[in-house]
Amino acid sequence: MLTVPQVLAELNGVSLRTFYRWRELGKAPVCVQYPNNKLRVRRSDLDAWLDARREAS
Repeated sequence: MLTVPQVLAELNGVSLRTFYRWRELGKAPVCVQYPNNKLRVRRSDLDAWLDARREAS
């Protein structure tokens, strides 16, 4: 499970504000919310999300 800062680093420094905006718009990778309100992203969900956005060459 990746933390939000780890996900942002993987996305080459996307801002926290942008990430939460994507969540509001339903365009962010699937997140798991823990009881303490912390978000985590499964590596497989992040990889699938990135693959879905890959441009055809």
